[in-house]
Amino acid sequence: MAEIAKNQLKSDSVMKTGKFPYTFRAAWFLGLLAINFLVAAYYFHIIE
Repeated sequence: MAEIAKNQLKSDSVMKTGKFPYTFRAAWFLGLLAINFLVAAYYFHIIE
């Protein structure tokens, strides 16, 4: 029963704020940052 309440609380917080959880946003941030550095390294001929 506590697990159901916990899941409901999480979904309610997403519905109220309209924002994704911080772990989801942080994962996208780090992934896009890594791609950005990869493109920059390719652009500056650090990697070929």
